[in-house]
Amino acid sequence: MTQSFFDEKRQVKDHTQDELYETRGNDAGDVSQYAIVAEVEKHTTWFVWLLVACCTISGLLFGYDTGVISGTLVTINGDLGPAQLSDGQKEFITSATTLGALLGGLAAGAMSDWTGRRPVLGIADIIFIGGALGQAVCHTVWSMIGCRFLIGIGVGLASCIAPLYIQELSPTRLRGRMVVLNVVMITFGQVVAYGIDAGFANVSGGWRWMVGLGTVPAGIQLIFLTFLPESPRILIRKGNIEAAHRVLERVYSQATAEQIDLQLQVLRASVQQSIDIANSTTFFERFNSMITIPVNRRALIIGCGMQAFQQLCGFNTLMYYSASLFQEIGFNQPTAYIDIVGRRRIMVFSAPGMVFGLTLASIAFHYMTLHTGGDLVDGVSYSRSWSAIILLSMIIFVASYATGLGNVPWQQGELFGLEVRGIGTSLSTATNWASNLLIGSTYLSLMAKITPAGAFGFYAGLCLLGWLFCLFCFPEIAGLSLEEVQSIFRDGFGIRESQRMRNQKREMRMQQDIKAQRGDA
Repeated sequence: MTQSFFDEKRQVKDHTQDELYETRGNDAGDVSQYAIVAEVEKHTTWFVWLLVACCTISGLLFGYDTGVISGTLVTINGDLGPAQLSDGQKEFITSATTLGALLGGLAAGAMSDWTGRRPVLGIADIIFIGGALGQAVCHTVWSMIGCRFLIGIGVGLASCIAPLYIQELSPTRLRGRMVVLNVVMITFGQVVAYGIDAGFANVSGGWRWMVGLGTVPAGIQLIFLTFLPESPRILIRKGNIEAAHRVLERVYSQATAEQIDLQLQVLRASVQQSIDIANSTTFFERFNSMITIPVNRRALIIGCGMQAFQQLCGFNTLMYYSASLFQEIGFNQPTAYIDIVGRRRIMVFSAPGMVFGLTLASIAFHYMTLHTGGDLVDGVSYSRSWSAIILLSMIIFVASYATGLGNVPWQQGELFGLEVRGIGTSLSTATNWASNLLIGSTYLSLMAKITPAGAFGFYAGLCLLGWLFCLFCFPEIAGLSLEEVQSIFRDGFGIRESQRMRNQKREMRMQQDIKAQRGDA
């Protein structure tokens, strides 16, 4: 297939979306009255909550398996051969998970496009179980590194697909907060890991229980997945319309048969051209389209940019000094506010708090370490006043991060059309893990080279750049369906177009409610 063929297919898709999201006499890109009527989401059904509860186990596994290793490393002692693990061996063990997550995240999207979202989550669970059991019985350093790498692949798969699966099955009104619940479970998994580490810290061979208990939530999710459906968009793509209809009936259990049929009709029309593109082009052509097609390129810039911002802001560096504070503050993450307030508004107003917190920390570190040449030296007594200011800066930074940047980047699946959604989310997730690997392997060297004050000032500068990126490139897509989001990137990053569509959709929904009230009267 040639690139011109792909471009032709893309133009046909855009024309079809114009017809779907146009009201007669309005500009292209307007929201269809039929799409408004089809969004029957007045109430949240038990099925949606069951779905999210099952999927968020992936978040818990993500947090548990990345958090449990800190307690494991200090209690292994000589169980892996050497009397004490060297710093290099510890670095290999911890970085193996990040490297595995990078590769797993890169492969996850393409796998899910081929097999479906649910099977990939099941594969991730099997990998979690195998990696956890392997760690529990290993007796050499390299076998431990290999099992941590295996766990990393599972983390990468889960971190990419769980939010995507939730987004494609959640009603538009609830989509953002449902994904945030998965992020909350990541932190909860870390808290559980710290608790398990403390419980087995003084038990002989207790570290084997620490890593082995990761099989429990993975096994539970694997069982639950057998009762959950595939994404209706994937089912439609595979031609299984009846199964997609049944899924919609369960998601919108209080809707009438007419409303379900209309919802299915709108969904089929909106994804049909994505199906044609996916079925008529190769994987490499679709991968190439992420750069060559403007709509896809803008979505990719936003998805990868937000994920890089999440890691390069220096959060992991700050957590190196404040792990206990993270446990207390990081768990209080927002849920409904991401849909009510909006993704863009949260980022625009929370990122300056991160800049302020890091700048304050940089200033405090500078004055606190003047008498030690700018370096932190063990055994030296430092000013309690400056220490208190550093603690305050941590609170400001972590609170701002948890409010916005800790959650918003994982809404990445909203940005991409169905034909490239798996590829786009994979590249965005891989960017997150690549940035994580970069920060994790350089922050100690950075501290040594430019002092803690310089390092925190550097991260403050990166946060400022991230805030400017959000200000000029990140559109507000709360309240827009996954298919509606695509139309905002046609002529730019969609800052104004997304707001116009949201306002129009709000007005049309109000008119629909008024008509319904008059009909009841």
